[in-house]
Amino acid sequence: MDTTARTLGLVMLVDDNDTDNFISKRIIEITKFAERVEVKSSGKSALDYLREHQNNADNLPNIIFLDINMPIVDGFVFLYEFEKFNELVRNKCKVIILSSSDNKRDIDKIVNNNHVIKFITKPLTELALDEIRLNNI
Repeated sequence: MDTTARTLGLVMLVDDNDTDNFISKRIIEITKFAERVEVKSSGKSALDYLREHQNNADNLPNIIFLDINMPIVDGFVFLYEFEKFNELVRNKCKVIILSSSDNKRDIDKIVNNNHVIKFITKPLTELALDEIRLNNI
């Protein structure tokens, strides 16, 4: 079976860095990892999007690539708020941390969260996306 053929419906990028978002979005598009990419430049706008679509599975992302270090609503606050969503959101949306942070305490704290399934160091690469596909995440 060719696992590279599997394309997700929707992924969300949550990062306050426009350059990182641009690079991540392009690699997702080039590799046909997902049909749609929703880009949010803050944790707050990502939470607002999820609240707006929490009862519509078609508009919920399969994967949320989440940065840790953002102003106001950072990755930790996002995950705290994410816990409050209904079962549909919590079960459908898998969270992958995509961060340049190498702070071991931050990484340990965030990967121990029940909703975080993986930690990837920026930039997002084709190899990282292939690994996600192979593990059927």
